Amino acid sequence: MDNIDENKLTKRKKRTQNISFFILGFLGYTVLFILVVILGFIVVKGFSAISWDFLTKMPEEGMTKGGIFPAIIGTLYLVLGSILFAFPVGVLAAIYMNEYVKDGIIKKVIKQMTNNLSGIPSIVFGLFGMSLFVNKLGFGDSILAGSLTLGLLVLPVIIRTTEEALKSVDDTFRHASIGLGASKWQTTKNVVLPIAFPNIITGLILSVGRVSGETAPILFTVAAYFLPKLPHSIFDQAMALPYHLYVISTSGTNIEESRPIAYGTALVLVMIVLITNLLANALRKYFSKKVKMN
Repeated sequence: MDNIDENKLTKRKKRTQNISFFILGFLGYTVLFILVVILGFIVVKGFSAISWDFLTKMPEEGMTKGGIFPAIIGTLYLVLGSILFAFPVGVLAAIYMNEYVKDGIIKKVIKQMTNNLSGIPSIVFGLFGMSLFVNKLGFGDSILAGSLTLGLLVLPVIIRTTEEALKSVDDTFRHASIGLGASKWQTTKNVVLPIAFPNIITGLILSVGRVSGETAPILFTVAAYFLPKLPHSIFDQAMALPYHLYVISTSGTNIEESRPIAYGTALVLVMIVLITNLLANALRKYFSKKVKMN
C-alpha cells in the first residue's frame, strides 16, 4: 500500500515538474521569438538603407538625404562620456556601501534612495540635467552636460550590480587576507575587487545598453535637431542616434521620404549596442579567466 502511494506521489511530482519545465520553456522561447521578430523587422526594413555613404556622410536636405555620421559619433561620445563618469563613481560608491558601512538605518536609507533613483523616469533626469549642468553650472547644451546626465541615469544600476558582485565574494577571502596582515583597503583592492570584477562588468553592459537608447535626457542637454558637422569639444552640441531617429520618424520635413533613413538609423543603433555588449562580454570573460588562473 505504501509502495503504491509512493509511486503515485513520484508520478505526481514528475508530472508537476514536466508541466513547470514546459511553461518555463514556452515562456523562454516566446521571449526569444519576440526578440527575433523585432530584430528581423528592423534588419529587413533598414538593411536597404545601409551603405558606406549612409554611415560616413553628413545629413542633407532636412535629413531626407545623406548619412548619419555625426549622429553615430555623437552617440559614441555620449556613451563613452557617461560611462567614464558613472562607472568609477558607481563602483566606488558600492565598495563603500558594501565593505565599509555597517548594517543599520543609514545603510538602509541609502539603499532605499538608490532603489528610488533607479525608478525615476528618464525625462526627470533630463530636466534635472538641464537645470543643473546646462543652466546652473553653465555647460550649456553640450556633450559634457549630456554625458553627466546620462551618467546619473545609470548610476543606480552600476551601484546595485556592483554591490551584488561584492556580496558574492566569500568572506573567507577577506578574513584570510586580513589575517595575513593586509589592511581593509588592500584586501578590497587586491582580493575582493579582482574576484568580483567579472560580475561588475554586468552593470557596465546594462548601462551601455540603456545610455545608447535614451532620448529624453539628451533632448534637454545636448541633442541637436540638424547639425551636419562633428563636435570639436565636450562643450559642443551633437547629434545622437536616438534623437535623430525620433525626429525623422515624427517631425521631420518629409516623414515618408525619410522613413528608410529611420529604419537604417534604428539598425545602426542596434548594431552599436550589440557590438558594445559583445566587447563588454569579451572583457568579462577575460577577467573571469584571469581570476581562475590566479
